[in-house]
Amino acid sequence: MITVNINGQDQALDVEPDTPLLWALRDVVGLTGTKFGCGIAQCGACTVHVDGQAMRSCVLPVSAIGGRSVTTIEAVGKSPAGQKVQQAWLDIEVVQCGYCQSGQIMSAAALIQHIPNPSDADIDAAMSGNICRCGTYARVREAIKLAATGHCAASRTIPVGPPPTPPADGEKAA
Repeated sequence: MITVNINGQDQALDVEPDTPLLWALRDVVGLTGTKFGCGIAQCGACTVHVDGQAMRSCVLPVSAIGGRSVTTIEAVGKSPAGQKVQQAWLDIEVVQCGYCQSGQIMSAAALIQHIPNPSDADIDAAMSGNICRCGTYARVREAIKLAATGHCAASRTIPVGPPPTPPADGEKAA
């Protein structure tokens, strides 16, 4: 039996010490927000926080956790950084299919927690290895900037209203 603090609660896990944390979270604890993507720590879908650091749970054995605490997507919104990131994800409408987004949010929240106003280089470094098959990278970057500053970094790419009416012959465009 291995005890791990997950989302603020000690959980007694009846698993082998080399069991990846991902499978303990999903199959034993029932927290399915953390996703399996590649199984080799390359895609980021399985990202969780271990003492506030973004880590890939698919290759992290539960025995390596020790006395550190684990935060999953289910509880990241309890932290100020996680709350800002989750709200920015909604405001920017980052999600397309959504499969990778729990890992994306976890990586972004760890970034904002450690670097409250990240540069583009900081964002690139923190988010490298988080793969999105739908290609939402521009919206992810915009949401991170919104979470950090409270301001949108770019204009919306999807029009909200009807398209503008073209000017009639001889009229000036508005």
